[in-house]
Amino acid sequence: MNLAIDIGNSSCKTGVYSADKKEYISSSGTDDTTELENIISRFPVKRAMISSVHKDDPRFVQVLVKAGIEAHLLSHNTPLPFYLRYDSPETLGSDRIAAVAAAHNMFRGANVLVIDAGTAVTIDLLGSDNVYLGGNISPGLQMRFRSLHDYTARLPLVSKSDSFGNLGLNTEESIRSGVQSGLIFEINDYIRTLKNDYKDLKIIFTGGDGEFLAANTDSSHELIPDLVIDGLNYILNYNAQTS
Repeated sequence: MNLAIDIGNSSCKTGVYSADKKEYISSSGTDDTTELENIISRFPVKRAMISSVHKDDPRFVQVLVKAGIEAHLLSHNTPLPFYLRYDSPETLGSDRIAAVAAAHNMFRGANVLVIDAGTAVTIDLLGSDNVYLGGNISPGLQMRFRSLHDYTARLPLVSKSDSFGNLGLNTEESIRSGVQSGLIFEINDYIRTLKNDYKDLKIIFTGGDGEFLAANTDSSHELIPDLVIDGLNYILNYNAQTS
């Protein structure tokens, strides 16, 4: 069995796979290995792939190695089923690499745009020629709300709501409209622009706010909440086949 571990800014998602079949999934804190230890005790895991936004934190690896599990930290040096065209590949987030790998597995030979809406919003493009063509990073919803509150004297901290319009009639509504509508306009214009440049572009949404953005686009799309860990499992299997 394979273990895929995605350590993000605010949570850690773990998936157990038998070949391509997902057997178990869970979420926990980024500084807590208790759930990982629980999974190892329940499933006969042989190999693990970790994506982490944090550096120099060996705790998860130490737990895996102690249990005799073959552990890998995903990076730009990991053999991948696509080519990375990126000027500074060592700075490319492993979560972005994993998400693109999952997109490659889903839509082979297609142009695919991956939109991961979490703490940050990342947009990554995989070309039909199997080349990663780059992407964008911008603040996520909560970061935008928090920034308006933290860097002004009187603006309140507002949270996301499904009820909002293009214009607000009070300060809270105006912030919510500005942040939420602004991100929606941003994403939809990226999609519109890239569709003009890349034929039959496939769209995938993922991340904590992926469902929100997916619900506010008119473009045909897939919503895959587990895209990153699916990609980690795919990379594990790819390396096992090519080694």
